[in-house]
Amino acid sequence: MQIYMVGGAVRDRLLGLPVQDHDWVVVGATPEQMVAQGYLPVGKDFPVFLHPDTREEYALARTERKSGRGYKGFTVFTSPDVTIEDDLARRDLTINAIAARADWTGAEGKKDPEFIDPFNGRRDLRAKVLRHVTAAFREDPVRILRLARFAARFHDFAIAPETMALLREMVQEGEADHLVPERVWQELARGLMEDHPARLFDVLRDCGALRVVLPELDRLWGVPQRPEYHPEVDTGVHVMMVLQQAARLRAPLPVRWACLMHDLGKGTTPADVLPRHIGHEARSARLLRAVAERLRVPTECTELAEVVAREHGNIHRSADLNAAALVRLLERCDAFRKPARFADVLLACECDARGRLGMEDDAYPQRPRLLAALAAAQGVQTASVAQAAMAHGAQGAAIGQAVAKARAQAVQGWMDEAAAAR
Repeated sequence: MQIYMVGGAVRDRLLGLPVQDHDWVVVGATPEQMVAQGYLPVGKDFPVFLHPDTREEYALARTERKSGRGYKGFTVFTSPDVTIEDDLARRDLTINAIAARADWTGAEGKKDPEFIDPFNGRRDLRAKVLRHVTAAFREDPVRILRLARFAARFHDFAIAPETMALLREMVQEGEADHLVPERVWQELARGLMEDHPARLFDVLRDCGALRVVLPELDRLWGVPQRPEYHPEVDTGVHVMMVLQQAARLRAPLPVRWACLMHDLGKGTTPADVLPRHIGHEARSARLLRAVAERLRVPTECTELAEVVAREHGNIHRSADLNAAALVRLLERCDAFRKPARFADVLLACECDARGRLGMEDDAYPQRPRLLAALAAAQGVQTASVAQAAMAHGAQGAAIGQAVAKARAQAVQGWMDEAAAAR
């Protein structure tokens, strides 16, 4: 039995990056031998075991044969005769197809192990190139998304021309049509959290896969906006700038998803009214709900994106609203019940405002102002207001109106104090 560290753990150590998870491959063993040594079997589709002490996963070396469409269309073969080179040959990128002996720590000064690197992954690491291992890459459409995600993570790596050509062939041959929603969302979510998430979508556009997995987003490129508000003009360019602002501000996943979805409606604006986009907010909310249903996007991401799509224009213009209108805006955003989510809504709106050419470092006073307005309105004792209203015969909607009026008075008081302090 021989144990090798493989994949991302080797790659990231060679790059001097922190290693989050270790991947281990066992050569020359049977499932029975693994169990006899205390390993716990957990694999469903092929033999994977948990180490008896560390609980890390150890997989038996395997090969794969294409047997159908999609990422599940494979027959897996394991045997003590499968070599580490055989196992590495089924991997996606050369930089992920390097193995090292299990006792290698990557520590400075420690003698390098005899790397198993049959596809020159270390050379591509040094040259900063993302290159597929073999033509078998084309058999799994998820690899299109994975490569795009790696491009977002290693943003200074180039994609080998032959690999980009292969991606385009896969899309043309319909492989991307067989991507399942769970895997699409999984890869998009991971790519969105990288430091350069816009590159993920650049790669998907370049190979043609974006129009398959997210046609609502793909159609935004080439759609003009009014240059006095959007000096970058192109809607697709704007959305990528907004997304990069979210990464710059270390926004969580729901905020980044909201940034990606907030302007989908501009892709359906009639040509005769361009570059204006009247009513795009409601259209964006409708479209993103359809995307969420198709890709099975988590509820927290969808709900935040809906609020941002629907209200971002009103939030941008909130400095012009009076106290009563501010309270109505807070109510539409459900800010009183979900103040933490409202803070994320404002962060996404800040990204939208700063995701424009020449405005990347502009202040966004709407965010602290609306948080302060919410705090003032939250100071109202709503139970007491409701009881007083009922004592005067109010019922149903009239009670809610009394609460809203009290909140508006509180917000007006805060606005008066702020004005006096200036």
